[in-house]
Amino acid sequence: MEQNMVKRMPVKAHPYDHQQRAYEFACRQFGLTGRNPPPSRGVALLMEMGTGKTLTTIAVAGRLFLDQKIERMLIVAPLSILGVWQEEFQKFADYPYSLAVLNGTGSRKSENLRQISTNGLIVGVINYESAWRLEDELAAWNADLIVCDEGHKIKTHNIAASKCMHRLGAKSRYRMLLTGTIITNKAIDIFSPYKFLNPTVFGNSFYAFRNRYFDMTGYGLHVPVMKTGMAKELTRRIHSIAFRATKAECLDLPETTEIVRTLELESQAQGMYRELVRDSFISLKDGEVSAANVLTRLLRLSQLTGGFLCQDDSDRPVSVSDAKLKALSDIVDSAAEDDRKLVIIARFLPEIDAIRRMLEKKRIGYSAISGEIRDRDEQVRRFQTDPDVTVFVGQIATAGLGITLTAADTMVFYSLDYSMSNFEQAKARIHRVGQRNPCTYLYLVAAGTVDEKVLQALRDKADLARILIDEYRAGRNPFQTD
Repeated sequence: MEQNMVKRMPVKAHPYDHQQRAYEFACRQFGLTGRNPPPSRGVALLMEMGTGKTLTTIAVAGRLFLDQKIERMLIVAPLSILGVWQEEFQKFADYPYSLAVLNGTGSRKSENLRQISTNGLIVGVINYESAWRLEDELAAWNADLIVCDEGHKIKTHNIAASKCMHRLGAKSRYRMLLTGTIITNKAIDIFSPYKFLNPTVFGNSFYAFRNRYFDMTGYGLHVPVMKTGMAKELTRRIHSIAFRATKAECLDLPETTEIVRTLELESQAQGMYRELVRDSFISLKDGEVSAANVLTRLLRLSQLTGGFLCQDDSDRPVSVSDAKLKALSDIVDSAAEDDRKLVIIARFLPEIDAIRRMLEKKRIGYSAISGEIRDRDEQVRRFQTDPDVTVFVGQIATAGLGITLTAADTMVFYSLDYSMSNFEQAKARIHRVGQRNPCTYLYLVAAGTVDEKVLQALRDKADLARILIDEYRAGRNPFQTD
């Protein structure tokens, strides 16, 4: 291979310029341009949400595989985004691979790991908690490339997940860590991710690292403060094996990017959902087939996918699932690590209340607008101007008009109503005059549910009620998905 030349990205997409540069940086670090030994066995992609670090990672893994450097790849990620990797590989990988998402019991995960097809690059995807519980099996599986997605999950050096990744990383030939940024409010947190990536950067001893770069202050000497004159060296070492990309710097990004985050309801919630689908179809056959009737039936299904349902003729909603809340929790954590503000839009008040409780538990400052909140202007002002208010929570029917939320460039739709007007108005809260960055919209969608139909109809600007009625008249259950 000619010195310093990097072969093309093996992906079925035209990469953006910053993705190409990130890919080339990783390939050079890994010695794929002829340098031997390679400069580093570990690379950090510090790329903000919406800049495409997953596609870039798939390209790097593909190049390592095609150049016969690796055969097995292990991806460790938060539980709520395991399915994202499966979808992204299907969409982008332009090389043969076999991938398994390791779900179920511990024995089931171990069995799935052993039974992954050996066609092409062999890829296992697992969550952090399962990884440390199955460390012996994963170590025996002997992945050549290990990827830590949302790498801030291992920022604490002495927790089980971090120790596991340090040990697994030490055995692998190549390592990658993906996160929006490696430093938030505590620069000391970089030690653990870099011990996984490349221990030669900051060493293997946390205490030696701490003593070199920080003075311990405060009551009990528990507060690390950067030593005078050490910040430049710390930053230089961090960026020696890291590629940084922010939305503001990526001038080739589109004005808006839409990401569908598909998640699975718990088995009990799935059973309740299927039963409600059957009951809704039966009720529809026994009543008037009208837009109002169809959408009323759809309403209860949408409530269930959001985690709540009124049962036994009671008006009081009961929690039946927290699948979406867990997925949102991971997104909130990532935004906090990136030191970026976030807008969350939901339809139902029980969802709003659950989201607010989650934020309060995390001690994250937020403002909110829903039906019962009156001081709208003050809630918006706090979000736009107060650095300690990092999340805005809005009910789609009441927060979609007349407000500006350009302090954020990312919006999460926890749930949707069926109004095209509400949908477009909500999206425009961040994508408007005053916004300096490209905007990212994330949709939380429960797999195999009406969430998929609702989102598709809104994106197609289609009449949802008419679609459902036509399906019913064609002899199908309009509440089922294909």
